[in-house]
Parts: sequence; C-alpha cells; structure tokens
Amino acid sequence: MTGKVALITGSAKGLGKRTALTLAEQGCHIALNYVHSESEAYALQSEIEGMGVRCIAVRADISRIEEIEALAEQVDRRLGSIDILVNNAGPFIRERRLFADYSRQDIMAMIDGNLVGTMLLDHLVLQGMRDKRWGRIIHFGFGHASESRAWPHRAVYAAAKTGLVSFTKTLAVEEAPYGITVNMVCPGDIRGRNKEISIREARGLPDQETPLGRPGSGEDIARVISFLCHPDSDFITGNIMDISGGLDPIRPWIKPI
Repeated sequence: MTGKVALITGSAKGLGKRTALTLAEQGCHIALNYVHSESEAYALQSEIEGMGVRCIAVRADISRIEEIEALAEQVDRRLGSIDILVNNAGPFIRERRLFADYSRQDIMAMIDGNLVGTMLLDHLVLQGMRDKRWGRIIHFGFGHASESRAWPHRAVYAAAKTGLVSFTKTLAVEEAPYGITVNMVCPGDIRGRNKEISIREARGLPDQETPLGRPGSGEDIARVISFLCHPDSDFITGNIMDISGGLDPIRPWIKPI
C-alpha cells in the first residue's frame, strides 16, 4: 500500500491512533483528524513522519458539514486524493439513559456524528476513488449491529450505527464496479489504554466479561482494517465484521461453571 493516502477520523488517540500507525507501517501517507486532542495529534504526526511517510493533522468536527468539507479539501491539497477512508470518529454516551431523557441536542449530535457525517465524508471522497478505480472505505459499528436488535439505554447510538449497516451494504454494491470496497468493523468493548496496546499485551490482561478471557486491543482492530485495505482484499465488500472475542454488548455472557 506504499504511497496510498489514508484519512482516519478521530485518530489522535485510541483505536484511530493504532490504525494510523498500522497503515503508516504499510507505507501509507496519513491524514490524522482530531477535535480536542491537538497536542496528541501533533505528537503522533511527528512519530509517523519518523516512519518515512508523509503525515498531516487536521482539526475537524465530523458532525459539522462545513468542517467535513474543509477536512477533505485540506487532505486533497496537502497529500493528494484520498485512497483509504477510515470513519472511526463518532460520539458515544457511556451513561445509560432512556431515550425520553435525551435532549434534542444530544440526539442530533449522536445522529450527525455517527451516521450523517460519515455518509457526507464518504460522498466527498467517492469521485476521487472512482477516478482512480480504487478505494477502501471502513465504517465503525458495534457488536451484533447487523442484527438491529433492541439496545435499551443506547437507543440513539444504536439507531445511527444500524442505519450505517444498511448504508455500508448499499454503498458496497453501488461502488464495486469502480474498484471501491466498503466494509464495517465492529469492535468489542475496548476501553481506555487498551485501545492502543498490542495483542501480546492484551493477552496478559484478564477480562471476565469477554468469552475469550482477555480484553480487546487496538491491534485487534487495526490489523483487520489493514487487511481490508490491502489491494488483494478487493473481493471482500459489504461485510459487517465483529471483532469482539465473542462479546455480545447487549446480552451478557453467562460464564460456564
């Protein structure tokens, strides 16, 4: 993938950071995106540039159309047209809350940040990918999102992501003739520092909630994204991939006695 231009939203830290580092290792030029984590973004930019590829860091809120447009324009002008788009950014309210207790502002922020913004950013990069007859688009979901089950206390987030499931499958079919693949990765409940650690590090940590017995890591997610972005993965499109160690975020796992 040497020389490909990859934009990873929400990539100053966490899963986005691990993905950016992994794609840089594969020779991609990297466009980082952040909203609040400016110092982390520029530190990561320096680290990636030290790997021998080009890297920029651009502030943009994915829930705001004017900022999405500015982000895409900056990447195109400074690195070239986008070959790989990883839509990692998206707000999540960890506090459990009934739908009736959400404010209108919270509802719109969750929908715009997790669904509308992703769709609009995809729309902005499609023509460039079509012109080259090559492109990779990755969306983020949650475990079992493709089943569209009820998820009490997560109504807005779940609605946005399950809507994105349908969009992923539709866009994959429409863009396949242009050499563009579209897939969704659905991480397990990966929290805090674990979003940036390696699989080897994660194997040394216990996790009673995940059937595999260890927590997920940033490497678990990044290596799947890297695989999906490879030129020889062109026959894999429209897939919703759970990367969760068997964890179901909606229904608790009953550990055998």
